[in-house]
Amino acid sequence: MKINTKALALSTGIITGLAVFLLTAWFLIMGYSGTFLAKLGSVYLGYSVSWLGAIIGLVYGFFDGLIFGALLGFIYNKFAK
Repeated sequence: MKINTKALALSTGIITGLAVFLLTAWFLIMGYSGTFLAKLGSVYLGYSVSWLGAIIGLVYGFFDGLIFGALLGFIYNKFAK
């Protein structure tokens, strides 16, 4: 059975982007310092624990998840015969 690679890529991208956005928003609302999340700034250019950073993280997270999901679906389909 094969996996729909486009659907997997899109769903993984949406989940990853929303996870970064919601985690950043949670840290901002609760008033946490966000030193753990600030490490994402070394991977995602322009990311910081701020509302603008949450939007930037959403975009970067979406594309990271999209690429990961596409690769995962592609590799799975190559081995599933």
